[in-house]
Amino acid sequence: MTKFFSNLHLVLLVGVVLTIAVIFGVGPNGEAVNAAFRWLHLFFGITWIGLLYYFNFVQIPTMPKIPAELKPGVSKHIAPSALFFFRWGAAFTVLTGLIVAHLSGYLTQALTLDPSFRLIGIGMWLALIMAFNVWFVIWPNQKKALGIVQADDATKAKAATTAMIFSRTNTLLSLAMLYCMVNANHG
Repeated sequence: MTKFFSNLHLVLLVGVVLTIAVIFGVGPNGEAVNAAFRWLHLFFGITWIGLLYYFNFVQIPTMPKIPAELKPGVSKHIAPSALFFFRWGAAFTVLTGLIVAHLSGYLTQALTLDPSFRLIGIGMWLALIMAFNVWFVIWPNQKKALGIVQADDATKAKAATTAMIFSRTNTLLSLAMLYCMVNANHG
């Protein structure tokens, strides 16, 4: 049992198989594909926003308290791995969300902020802005700050500040985005 649970990839694979069995076995009739994409959207969204909150609630405030000789454990090992799942969680959250909106027939109305789909549309636009920040501001600056790409100390410090500001911007935007996503079908 320990061997199984020690292998994250195997646990995830079995979890996916179980979920597919539930979706296609007892899920909504004729809605299995849409249900599968909704589940994927939720899974990737939890991954993305969970890591966003980890960075902002745990890593950023804790790093100044960590002794200098221990910081490479975070900056060289934990942060790059977390950033991998963070940025791909963002990409796949957006992709699956757009697929769900398309399959459900409201993609264009939501993106154009049609009054019937305004709340979900606002949530989608906030998520698109946040994903843009992840890929085109936070990640390029984190690569410099963490030494993944070559940069001098001043550039690293400036990049770390920029990444933090945009990460905090995404935290700010995430609150309204989550409200929109949760309440869009209840208005």
